[in-house]
Amino acid sequence: MCATWSPDSWRGKPIQQVPVYNDEAALQAVEADLAKNPPLVFAGEARKLRQSLGEVAEGRAFLLQGGDCAESFAEFSANNIRDTFKVMLQMAVVLTFGSACPVVKVGRMAGQFAKPRSAPTEKQGDVELPSYRGDIINAIGFDTQSREPDPGRMMQAYNQASATLNLLRAFAQGGFANLHEVHRWNLDFVADSPQGERYQALADRLDESLQFMAACGLTSARVPQIAETEFYTSHEALLLWYEEALTRQDSLTGDWYDCSAHMLWIGDRTRQQDSAHVEFLRGVHNPIGMKCGPSSDPDELLRMIDTLNPRNDAGRLTLISRMGHDQVEEKLAPLVRAVAREGRKVVWSCDPMHGNTIKADSGYKTRPFDRILKEVEGFFAVHRAEGTHAGGVHFEMTGQDVTECIGGAQAITDDDLSARYHTHCDPRLNGAQALELAFRIAEALKAERDRAAPLAQAS
Repeated sequence: MCATWSPDSWRGKPIQQVPVYNDEAALQAVEADLAKNPPLVFAGEARKLRQSLGEVAEGRAFLLQGGDCAESFAEFSANNIRDTFKVMLQMAVVLTFGSACPVVKVGRMAGQFAKPRSAPTEKQGDVELPSYRGDIINAIGFDTQSREPDPGRMMQAYNQASATLNLLRAFAQGGFANLHEVHRWNLDFVADSPQGERYQALADRLDESLQFMAACGLTSARVPQIAETEFYTSHEALLLWYEEALTRQDSLTGDWYDCSAHMLWIGDRTRQQDSAHVEFLRGVHNPIGMKCGPSSDPDELLRMIDTLNPRNDAGRLTLISRMGHDQVEEKLAPLVRAVAREGRKVVWSCDPMHGNTIKADSGYKTRPFDRILKEVEGFFAVHRAEGTHAGGVHFEMTGQDVTECIGGAQAITDDDLSARYHTHCDPRLNGAQALELAFRIAEALKAERDRAAPLAQAS
């Protein structure tokens, strides 16, 4: 499929949402340094994720993708990585029980440094400067020096991503992910949540299942899978100089892989058919994603699927819907229907964050919890009506106790936003809100199973 493709063929295509580097020599020097550094992930790991996503595409697994809107250099710490990873594990356990199928865990971590922006410049008072595009490109301070794109930041992002990956691998394989310990964390959440009674029944059933497994000898001491987990990384492949420099040819297959992350995606602002971002990602063999917003057209989407997944391989392509709570059923249904009609094998995932951003009276950007939940419910309703698999969810979230999204059982209000509003870009769910969503989704998944069971028996 990529006979005319090379890691640098994107350079001849139209490109959007990237900075202008004024020092070309400095940029080339950083690219050369990155190209000499070890890969952050390995081709075999990306292939394994692609196989797991193939199970999602076939309706036999569920995708949980989540993490920071934009990782920052200032907030980088082992505790922040641990806390986000911990919440992801808690959510995965609840979703596994609700769906009765494996949950594929993919973090927006170890590389989610660059962000597309709605405008190239930002104005404060009479001063207009280039927009902040993420720490891999420029700094958030509002002054000329901070906003100047600096290619040297790519090396700092690489080093931070490397350290993050090392810690994630240790957490995933070193006992931190023990299933029984994760369940105890969930019991603590249920006990502390203002809506804990609602989730108690599900937690009790999960507790009984784990006790039964232990009675049968299925403990972490005997079954390594109970103490370990698979965890993958992902980010938007926006800064293509960085992505190309970390692209390697696999010695086993001869295929090219972007070794900056296991999975990469194309944003809603850069998914044009002849764009540089599409050109780059069509040639790497990682599993890839593409955001689908309200402007997505069924015919255009089918053409894009053929470009990005011409062999129709299950697990290659994840379509990440981001429609908004009030448009999801109207806008998503024609896309799902067209893809199913043409027999295209994709993973359908729901990003209920980006279409539900509002400006609060206080001036802060925020996202109402109820709107996030409503979009997820609409996403499931569309797939239920079309007879297709609602394959996953994609959240901007953090394990920190931030106050950036209003609502939820914590009842965060507009007045609360200023207390712990730490994001550099978009508002994130905090750990309690993310876990609350997981319990609500698990309820919906279990209800789907209960509805489907009589039909399966009848057939």
